Amino acid sequence: MRIVEVCGGVDTHADNHMAAAVDHNGGLLGIESFPADQAGFEELLAWLVGFGPVSQIGVEGTGSWGVGLTRFLTDHDVSVVEVDRPNRQKRRKEGKSDPTDALAAARAALSGEATVTPKTRNGPVEQIRVLMVARRSAREQRIQSLNQLRHLVFCAPEEIRVRFKDRPKTGLITEAANMRPRKGSDPVTFTTYVVIRNLARRIKALNTEMAEIDEMITDLITETAPGLFDLYGVGVDTAASLLVTAGDNPDRLHAEGSWAHLCGTTPLPANSGKVTNRFRLNRGGDRQANAALYRIVLTRMAHDSQTRAYVARRRDQGLNTAEIMRCLKRYVARQTYKHLPQTT
Repeated sequence: MRIVEVCGGVDTHADNHMAAAVDHNGGLLGIESFPADQAGFEELLAWLVGFGPVSQIGVEGTGSWGVGLTRFLTDHDVSVVEVDRPNRQKRRKEGKSDPTDALAAARAALSGEATVTPKTRNGPVEQIRVLMVARRSAREQRIQSLNQLRHLVFCAPEEIRVRFKDRPKTGLITEAANMRPRKGSDPVTFTTYVVIRNLARRIKALNTEMAEIDEMITDLITETAPGLFDLYGVGVDTAASLLVTAGDNPDRLHAEGSWAHLCGTTPLPANSGKVTNRFRLNRGGDRQANAALYRIVLTRMAHDSQTRAYVARRRDQGLNTAEIMRCLKRYVARQTYKHLPQTT
């Protein structure tokens, strides 16, 4: 009796995952729902193995609802590929349902349409990603609180406006945080003083939190990819963004070109009719990584003599600023790829 290999597909959700199994011809073997927890993961894998040896499993949402399942399958040496949601034209024809999506995921993995290896999310880069989430949140709250503080000063009673008028940001926060308002004849003035003090203390707390996060991120980057800090214009924030995009298993990026494509810095062919040598801007890729490359390029254009000479030469060739920056981002992507961890 010939043993038939099985290919699985999973449509992931918060509480339950819908799994489908197909044979080597794409024929449906079964569809079943499993809880989205450790016991459910074990049941799902045992269910698939019951049909035969599992060649690979296509999982939709490996970075969100499917992250736990992906970790479980990877730990059990099961080949996992990331599956995009079915295209909208196909959904309009065939309808939308969890069993349909699970079956589509299995057939996408079987046919080779889905080939992307998901991030393992089990190492220092995942720690950096979690810290970056907290850092962005703290930065946004700090900006919001600072704007509120300044607006309160602008609209405050004259006593407060005169006291804090044209005060530098650092001095304003320090003095406001150290205030001890006392009730006086004007309750509005007292309340405004209290709110200004509380906002200043909140900003100082957020500054401390961000400094602690930056220290932790710096240590993790130094441990994971210290060479990134040697590149001109690469700081903690940009290095962290690039590492998060690469993931804990950057060996899934098979070449420098795939890294550039992931960062959205490779121009895409746009040939049509008599136009045979045309390329267009790549609007895909990871936008956080693309933004990090953009910030690096801005820094180099402003302060690096070699980059400024390159910009002048390309301007003489007729390129505008946007086109020059695209070229530079592609160059920086090539540089940073060499310093990603474990890229072989």
